[in-house]
Amino acid sequence: MTAPISLLQQQREDGDRRLLVKVAARDREAFRELYIIYHRRLARFLVRLTRRYELAEEIINDTLWVVWRKAADFRGDSRVSTWIMGIAYRRALKTLRSRGNQALVTVPIENEPLVAPDELGEAEMGEWILLAMQQLPAEQRLAVEFAYGYGHSCEEIALIMDCPVNTVKTRLFHAREKLRAALPGLAGVEVPP
Repeated sequence: MTAPISLLQQQREDGDRRLLVKVAARDREAFRELYIIYHRRLARFLVRLTRRYELAEEIINDTLWVVWRKAADFRGDSRVSTWIMGIAYRRALKTLRSRGNQALVTVPIENEPLVAPDELGEAEMGEWILLAMQQLPAEQRLAVEFAYGYGHSCEEIALIMDCPVNTVKTRLFHAREKLRAALPGLAGVEVPP
């Protein structure tokens, strides 16, 4: 069961599904459109994961090549974005392992707030959150990014990360606890024992 999505998200999903059907029929223009839609999102995610733009580009191309070849195999059990992000995640892990990295890279978060600052104080809070996120283990940080940065449900994150839903929930729980503990220190607030 996936989380409910907004009308705008549903419209995007419907558009993505229509494009994927056309890609399955080998429509190059539809593939170009899908590439444009997903390139930036994949680049942002993969540069964070690999720390190298050229490697991220290679993984994006590998990912979208898989999408081109396997579009007809998409069963519709998840959103198209979940399916594509899962392919990218697995391609990245495979690439990192083949190059000697056995574990996920812990990368610094870009200076993009995960929350939209409405007031000056919220902008500062966004900076503290980014600093605290850098202290999380990679798998917890990725779960948080997938959930709050990309809007994926726990079930979708489990598909992307190829792990049980309860593992995702546990990673999110521990990440939130670590963030809750780290934020006061980053804000210069002393928390009584």
